[in-house]
Amino acid sequence: MKKLSMLAVLFALFAMTAFAAEWTGAISEAGCGLKHADGGAAAEKCVAACVKRGQAPVFVTDGKVLKIANADKVMDFLGKKVKINGKLDGETVTVDTIAAE
Repeated sequence: MKKLSMLAVLFALFAMTAFAAEWTGAISEAGCGLKHADGGAAAEKCVAACVKRGQAPVFVTDGKVLKIANADKVMDFLGKKVKINGKLDGETVTVDTIAAE
């Protein structure tokens, strides 16, 4: 019984930290996705306009487009290259910290 309890505790600790990571990429929007992976001036303008019209911000990294659970954290970085620390759950990232790259 003690072994089972210890395994459960170890599994819970692993699960809490298994998906915490740091990534570099760009903040784009759901409509254009990978198109704005460069983080240039044109990307900033387009992403800001599309988000204002209702598109959801997304995080583009390593050729993937990830949803952002707490999009309010990225609003100052629309269209920019960034470094994100957070947790990944499937195809959705929860941002803990974000900084311009």
